[in-house]
Amino acid sequence: MTSHAWFLLLVLTVAIAVLIYLINSRLRVHPFVALILVSVATGLVAGEPVGKLTDSLEEGAGGTLGDVGLTLALGAMLGRLLSDSGATDAIAHAVVDRSSTRRLPWLVAAAAFVIGIPMFFEVGLIVLLPLIFSVARRLEANGGTKGSPYVLLGVPAIAALSTLHGMLPPHPGPLTAVTGLHADLGLTLGVGLVCAIPTVVLAGPVYARWIAPRLADVRPDAALVAQFTGSGPRSGAAPESAASASGPEAQQAAAPRTRGGVPTGLAVASVLVPVALMLLRTLAETVLDDSSALWSALTFIGEPLVAMLAGFLFALGVTLLRGDRSGEQTRASLTDSLKSIAAILLIIGGGGAFKQVLQDSGIGDAIASAAKGAHLNVIVLGWLIALLLSLTTGSATVGIVSATGIVAPLIGTSGGLEASLLVVAIGAGSIGLNYVNHAGFWLVKESFGMDLAQAARTQTVVQTLVSVFGLGMALLLSVFA
Repeated sequence: MTSHAWFLLLVLTVAIAVLIYLINSRLRVHPFVALILVSVATGLVAGEPVGKLTDSLEEGAGGTLGDVGLTLALGAMLGRLLSDSGATDAIAHAVVDRSSTRRLPWLVAAAAFVIGIPMFFEVGLIVLLPLIFSVARRLEANGGTKGSPYVLLGVPAIAALSTLHGMLPPHPGPLTAVTGLHADLGLTLGVGLVCAIPTVVLAGPVYARWIAPRLADVRPDAALVAQFTGSGPRSGAAPESAASASGPEAQQAAAPRTRGGVPTGLAVASVLVPVALMLLRTLAETVLDDSSALWSALTFIGEPLVAMLAGFLFALGVTLLRGDRSGEQTRASLTDSLKSIAAILLIIGGGGAFKQVLQDSGIGDAIASAAKGAHLNVIVLGWLIALLLSLTTGSATVGIVSATGIVAPLIGTSGGLEASLLVVAIGAGSIGLNYVNHAGFWLVKESFGMDLAQAARTQTVVQTLVSVFGLGMALLLSVFA
């Protein structure tokens, strides 16, 4: 380590501190603006030529958005179509109907796991609240449940949705990390699922059985329960407090929805089409000759953009089959879904610019040199950086894109199992210690009628458990890397 390398590490430390301050100060600078400002300042202080600095900003932001932006847009529209068509309701009710009380937390977790594949955390929770509230009210009326039935069923949903949102593509954070770390998408999906399943089990149904009796007095407002479970036209709508707390994603899900009309098999297929195509690509790359026509076809349809387009078109067909929505209504829904991701796209672009500046200014090489000298585990390092940045900035996306840029020089561009596990670990880190500066915390608190302490023992603890268990699974699988 030379003196210049130590200076660059100091520049990085100060840059991260300034980024945190800008986002959390009284000015409340938007994360996108903060990332661009910090990127420019970091490049100048690190000695990157001015002409090259502007190229770094454009290349970083444009390259990241080019890889992720179109896929994310299609994913947002896919999620909205699934909600509008009733596919998510069909999946949820098919999973939990005619089930025993003891199995219900596990089945709610399973429903949330499937629904969470294409949906953001906040949107998925809003979609599931009618189901959670109606089943919890039924358990409450029948008696025999220890503690709050709302906590018993809500915790597994929170665990599954947060795990999928943080650790698996095609969600924006993991997809950004896949691009930045040059990880194989199909392999990342595979190891992500292996890490996600035990994580959801431990942080969801298992923890729910323990915490529900200790939060026996948790019950949403009666009017809110009636709003979510009634038969009126707004039974699927979000409460005003929850929508305002969770931002545009929750407002997107707050539109009136109707249930029924979609066969369960079609509903499940709508959710799994993109995932299946991406996994087929990995299978083709593993077992087929790259000169065959089948290899070319499977690798093409397994590209994230093409796979998400296929899933979107399938869901659009399901929506049209229902015949209860006009073309104008469908277009309006899709437009609303794109509004909800505008801020996320900007943050991802700003994070890409920051990552590129770190690499082009030589800071990335300094990080690699320091990490090799200290013999740090890159998976733990990526998880820790994402955890701290997400905690301090209130944005999991900022945590992921910044951590990806910082640790990318440590693994090169060859991909492989280590890169995929690092994607999972960074995503897991970004969702830990979720507290009052995260929108999801307030959505859970207001929706379930909790005070701050109760929300911390559910939302904060559950997502921290997901974060720790996700890291543990990644480290366990890294033995085979």
